Order: sequence, then structure tokens, then C-alpha cells
Amino acid sequence: MIPLLHDFGGETVLVFGGGRVGARKARRFAREARVVVVSPEFAAADGERVDFGDAELVREAPDPDDVSDWFDRTAPVLAVAATNDAELNERIEDVARERSVLVNRADQHGGREAGSVVVPATVRDDPVVAAVATGGASPALSRHLRQRIETEIADAGAMAELTGELRAELQRDGVAPDRRRAAVRAVVRSDAVWKALDSGIPKARQVAADVIADATGETA
Repeated sequence: MIPLLHDFGGETVLVFGGGRVGARKARRFAREARVVVVSPEFAAADGERVDFGDAELVREAPDPDDVSDWFDRTAPVLAVAATNDAELNERIEDVARERSVLVNRADQHGGREAGSVVVPATVRDDPVVAAVATGGASPALSRHLRQRIETEIADAGAMAELTGELRAELQRDGVAPDRRRAAVRAVVRSDAVWKALDSGIPKARQVAADVIADATGETA
């Protein structure tokens, strides 16, 4: 499977299933998309309440014959099959494929049909996003690796912002592309700049100026 980033802004995600898995998927997509969750109940199997974020909850018990109607009503770009009914999940996948809609089968692990979507574990420090997936084979491993990545990319968002500004400034100043690349690489690899980010971008910018001067002989 090839990882891609997809902008769901202004789109609809249709989730079937009101348990923990459906809730987790709903929370993930509700940060950006309109999310509609269809289920007769909205709780974990043990009765514990679960959080669906800002998703719209519709308390209905759809059967396989109702699935097409839900696609008509919501026009989703992604459908999530997260029920405990294998026949219903199969119908959701079939309708999604018929309509060229992305589909995520939460009850499948390992190998997937062509065109399937796997939702990875993600770490976000805007504008940096890191994702890890095991093809659905080991969600526990995905979570473990996500926690390790969280530590590794601390301040990555600030570094992306800083180096983006520096690259633009070097380009405006007419610095040659090879020297510009060398400057940005030097800043990204500098422990001193990473440490300075703890004090804010202005301080890191001062340190980066010295790093750029050492790397290229030109200031940012």
C-alpha cells in the first residue's frame, strides 16, 4: 500500500458502527471533515460511553438493503465499515466500490482488497505529520511506534516553519540552489538550532544564522 495524505476539508465521512472502533475513526476525521455515524447504539461492548468528537450521531440500525440509501443521503468521500456484522460490512464495502468511494474495513486485518484504505497511527506537530501503519496486522505495534515517534519529532513543526522561512529568504537573496540546499540541511542537522527552538523561533533564527554562515559563507 502507498501512503498518501488526503485533505478531507468540506467533505463527508460516513461511519457505520457506534462502538470503540467507530468512535476512534469518527474522532480522527471529525477534526477536518463532516462525519456522520450510523448505529443503533453509541457505546462500547461493555456499555461504557465512548467519545465521537464532533461527529453527527444517527441512531438507526441499518441492514444491508439500507446502505445504498445512506450513501445517497450523505455523499461520502470515505466510508468506514466498523460494525460487528460481517454481512453489513461487506455490503458497505461493495456499495463504496460501486460508487468509487474510498472504504476502510475496520474488521479486516492483514491483506486488503485493491483500493482499500488503512487509517494509520499519526503524530502531528503542524505542519509536520508522521504516520505509521502495519497494514492492519498489528494496531498495538502502530500505537507503540507512534509513541516513540512523538518523542523523536518534538519541535519538528517549529523547525519546518523556521527552515521554510529561511529557504524563502535565501531564494529572495539570490543564493544559488546548491548553496541554499546546503544551508537548510545544515540548519536541520544542527543540534544547537533544535535546542534553541525550546526558547522560540526568534532565538533559533539567531542560531541558524550562524549555522548558515558556517555552511555557505552567506547569512540568511
